Amino acid sequence: MGSAAPSNRPLEVAMEGLARLEYRGYDSAGVAVVTPDGLASAKRAGKLSNLREALETAPLPAGTVAIGHTRWATHGAPTDLNAHPHLSEDGRLAVIHNGIIENFQTLKVELLDAGVSFQSETDTEVVAHLLARAYAESEDLTAAMLAVTRRLEGAYTLLAVHAAEPGTVVGARRNSPLVIGLGDGENFLGSDVAAFISHTREALEMGQDQVVTITADDVRVVDADGNPAEGRRFTVDWDANAAVKGGFGTFMEKEIHDQPKAVADTLLGRTDGQGNLVLDELRIDEAVLRSVDKIIVIACGTAAYAGHVAKYAVEHWCRIPVEVELAHEFRYRDPVVSEKTLVVAISQSGETMDTIMAVRHAREQGAKVLAVVNTHGSTIPRESDAVLYTHAGPEVAVASTKAFLAQITACYLLGLYLAQLRGNKFPDEVAGYLEELGKLPEKIQHVIDHADEVRAVAEAMKDASSVLFLGRHVGYPVALEGALKLKELAYIHAEGFAAGELKHGPIALIEEGQPVFFIVPTPRRPVLHNKVVSNIQEVRARGARTLVIAEEGDEAVNEFADVVFRVPRTPTLMMPLVTVVPLQIFACALAGAKGYDVDQPRNLAKSVTVE
Repeated sequence: MGSAAPSNRPLEVAMEGLARLEYRGYDSAGVAVVTPDGLASAKRAGKLSNLREALETAPLPAGTVAIGHTRWATHGAPTDLNAHPHLSEDGRLAVIHNGIIENFQTLKVELLDAGVSFQSETDTEVVAHLLARAYAESEDLTAAMLAVTRRLEGAYTLLAVHAAEPGTVVGARRNSPLVIGLGDGENFLGSDVAAFISHTREALEMGQDQVVTITADDVRVVDADGNPAEGRRFTVDWDANAAVKGGFGTFMEKEIHDQPKAVADTLLGRTDGQGNLVLDELRIDEAVLRSVDKIIVIACGTAAYAGHVAKYAVEHWCRIPVEVELAHEFRYRDPVVSEKTLVVAISQSGETMDTIMAVRHAREQGAKVLAVVNTHGSTIPRESDAVLYTHAGPEVAVASTKAFLAQITACYLLGLYLAQLRGNKFPDEVAGYLEELGKLPEKIQHVIDHADEVRAVAEAMKDASSVLFLGRHVGYPVALEGALKLKELAYIHAEGFAAGELKHGPIALIEEGQPVFFIVPTPRRPVLHNKVVSNIQEVRARGARTLVIAEEGDEAVNEFADVVFRVPRTPTLMMPLVTVVPLQIFACALAGAKGYDVDQPRNLAKSVTVE
């Protein structure tokens, strides 16, 4: 945010923007202000209230521009030191960053060799030092930003200020959002229009790899080569109350729409220059991982279903037996665990008490524990031997959506890493799987963009008293997750079955008008596909209403389906990432049609922190 004369307004606007965006990250927060006496900054781990208290105790001086950031950790734990902004060594430049700098380690080594000392464990601090060096050459913050962003790989939104340019904020973006707010005698930059909605509704969209420079009365956008560029101007048509939800009616809807980014971000920065998979904080010796003879996944609820999906992929790729165990059952049944067992603990919050206790029990038995967790600095990664973070960002709605897709993605990465390490897959095969995974965000987006029929069917079914979900192979855990979402949100009886179990009892539940969802495998797996099509015929013959999720081009289902929801063609093992999305949207829309609070369903908490 930029204004003409020094005042408290830049900081006040920045703090208000952070409050509106706190749902995007709440493990630390910080601000920097350019004052007549140079740069002043403050930052604190924890929620924004911690920073607010610090500023009340030790107020920052009046300034002409301010930048602020609420963090959701990707590199480095949520601590005061790792919080943004990050400063140059001389304290005259500050930078804040959303995203992940994939090549930060290479750049950091180069800076360390040049004698630069680092204060934090973040990827962002590298940018602060690179900007300072570039600024020393050009004495122009825009030119410095252009020079530095040419060297960065990954996804980023960057904002920088310098004491020598007291009226200027420079921003840059690649694969990460940045919007410009156009005010009267003041201008704004934010990762979301929500940040400045109470000050202006006039905004400018930035293109990929563009750099913007704002002052109180000027906005200049240039492309990566420094040539003038035009942003697309638009007017925000929703009010400030909807701002924190990004214009969506509920956090759950917003988080469903976040899923392509959650999957893409979880895949970011996972390979080194040689194409080898690189995982976060993996402190398990490679020799130990090569000797693993069994994997046990421990989790609860949706995270356990992510583990069920992973089982199919990991066993196929690695030829290691995988058991999926509910964490609260695991420690009470004297499980068979040894030094050759790898326990994978999956939890969005990292604070699930049942899973914490199961992790402790596994380590007491000598097993190595790898955590798949979304929240940095939480208990489960701290107590595990290694951690693979999902980069889904904060999940506010109680019913998990984007964390589920990110957990599956992370488990696929783990499976491919183990397959490569143990020699089950050649590097080119792993690269092929990674390429297919890289196409999934676009496919998930396609499902979200074509979900009007799902919503319409859900709203028409608001009086249903029971819904069944059937799937085979990886479609089975998707059926379980579809049923769980409907139970959680709409409070109606819903049950997921393995489709092959139908004739072993559940078919007795089928009566006239009973809604049954089918998750149909790709026709490229004809044996699996034909069996599920037979199951659809069996329940249709008994009067069921068949709701079918099938691949585009799968015409075999048309004859037996009352409704078909299409998903893009996807390799079998990766299909859950697209087939679960219509079920999430269905549950959300049906609960909404019933007038329920989808973000905070009755009797449920976001993290189950008691056993």
